[in-house]
Amino acid sequence: MQGKKQFTEKLFTNFQLSDRVPEDNFYRRLKSVLELPWLYKATKKYYGSEGQQSIDPIVFFKLMLIGYLENLGSDRRIINTVCLRLDLLFFIGYDIDEALPWHSTLSRTRKLYGDDLFKQLFKEVLKQCIDKGMVAGRRQVMDSVAVKANASMDSLVEKQILDDASDYADELKIEEQGKEDSGDGDSDNTKTVSAARNKAVQLHHQWKAKAYKDMPKGSRQRQERAKFVSNHTHYSTTDGDARVSVKPGKPRQLNYAAQVSVDTAHHVITHIQADHADKRDSQCLPSMVSNTIDNLSEHNLQIEEVYADAGYSSGEALQSLEDNNITGYIPNFGQYKPTREGFRYDKDNDCYVCSRGKYLPFKKIITTSLGYQMKVYRSSSKDCGPCPLRSKCIGKSDFKKIDDSVDKPLYDRMHARLQTMNREKIRRLRSSTVEPVLGTLVNYLAMRRVNTRGIKQAAKCILMSAIAYNLKKLLNWDSRKLKVAAMAKMKELKNDPQSLCFIIFRSLRHCPSV
Repeated sequence: MQGKKQFTEKLFTNFQLSDRVPEDNFYRRLKSVLELPWLYKATKKYYGSEGQQSIDPIVFFKLMLIGYLENLGSDRRIINTVCLRLDLLFFIGYDIDEALPWHSTLSRTRKLYGDDLFKQLFKEVLKQCIDKGMVAGRRQVMDSVAVKANASMDSLVEKQILDDASDYADELKIEEQGKEDSGDGDSDNTKTVSAARNKAVQLHHQWKAKAYKDMPKGSRQRQERAKFVSNHTHYSTTDGDARVSVKPGKPRQLNYAAQVSVDTAHHVITHIQADHADKRDSQCLPSMVSNTIDNLSEHNLQIEEVYADAGYSSGEALQSLEDNNITGYIPNFGQYKPTREGFRYDKDNDCYVCSRGKYLPFKKIITTSLGYQMKVYRSSSKDCGPCPLRSKCIGKSDFKKIDDSVDKPLYDRMHARLQTMNREKIRRLRSSTVEPVLGTLVNYLAMRRVNTRGIKQAAKCILMSAIAYNLKKLLNWDSRKLKVAAMAKMKELKNDPQSLCFIIFRSLRHCPSV
């Protein structure tokens, strides 16, 4: 007979949330693993003794975790999602008839808490992973990924405009000061000057933005404006810490850079930090190494090897590895040359010797436009003048010049080390370790774009994404251990047919289809 469901909403009902959430539910298991009572003491300094009660710190961080675990890009979506899911309500400790916090409370609380609190939570989760044996600490792989800032390219203004506005404000200040000295002006001119300066910047920004928006999409002028803006000439009025960056095949946009360190044992994130997008990876490596060492040394783990791509190659970066007694495997950057064809380096005299025995002594140290310091070796025009190889060696020049980095010994040692290893094996290990982690963070854990402004707030978002990643690894690790134990038990029972038959018979008795 055909069934027909009739729905009549009950006025009273007996409902217990814990009965509706399965035992193997992800958030139920996460609730049993995640211990956060220490947050009450850590956040006490942010609150007074009077006024209305704030959101519970544990509830706040659990709501933040839900946002990253569910790949939700805004605080409003977090609240809207939680109110529809029983397992999420059970996770944060709310009943179905309790009103959830207002979404703006999340953003205000995130700004209130310092970044040290988010780092402490990251370390607590990392400690749980270490205690489970998921982190070896010996070998770390480091890489970076661009994270879109909460700002549009339309918010860019030229830095020259700000200088003009400052000059205009200074002129107003002098004018107001003259009026004050003559008795014609009021004494409080600081606010007037500041308001005038801000008004000048605002008006020009509005004019530039309108002129840009009035350009038809796809027009040459609009494309050229987006193409030629740079951090040297423009900055964002929406987020002053965001930087213009670009990757091949992608448009220019305002980004931050997330620097990630991953342990090769089971791909657990051991450190993550936010940096300006215009900062080179090699400039970030010393702080990355130092912070990762601090995170692991608290648990008596020592880093021995670091793997990274050629973007992390610089004299400062390689020196930081040697200072910490860490063996690095980082391909040297493209301008490095291990040898010079037709020339031999004399280490004792710090000079080059050509194939005909002429010397190129060290002359001076110069700094390139990219900030690299180079040692200049140059021959004498008297030696090169009668040389039969002159046209092939120096062409129309009067002397031969060779530029080497002041850190060439560091690059030479790295080059020699890489020659003794299988470079393809190193590349595969590096890419298979860190690239899946970055892909998961960006595509599934809400790290594609931050919904905050300022590098300090962006660092909090990036940390929460890494915390969510490590928590998922932690729960999957426990499940995997149970499966491995079950498989090992089944292998043991193969040698005991009587016990195996008893288990099969008992499972069939509880099977509804039998």
